[in-house]
Amino acid sequence: MKYLIQIGIITAICFAGEILSVLLPFPVPSGVYGLILLFLLLCLGIIKPIQIQEISDFFMSILPILFISPSVKLMTSWELIADHLIAILVLLFLSTVCV
Repeated sequence: MKYLIQIGIITAICFAGEILSVLLPFPVPSGVYGLILLFLLLCLGIIKPIQIQEISDFFMSILPILFISPSVKLMTSWELIADHLIAILVLLFLSTVCV
């Protein structure tokens, strides 16, 4: 039952991010809104880290599996990427430096 509650909390935050993405006129993905909401809720103490600890650990353990599909798609889309390779590399470098 505790896993369902933890998944419910994460799902509710993701859903709130989706709603914010539709309501606000900014070009921000709903996942970013969800992450900001989760960050704020954790910082304000509304959600305690222990309340989502186990499901978060599970999601972190399967994270590499979630990257397989996008990686394969990138490999099969080389002709689309090749035209913009310099811009992509510059953006990757700049975003890495910023982070």
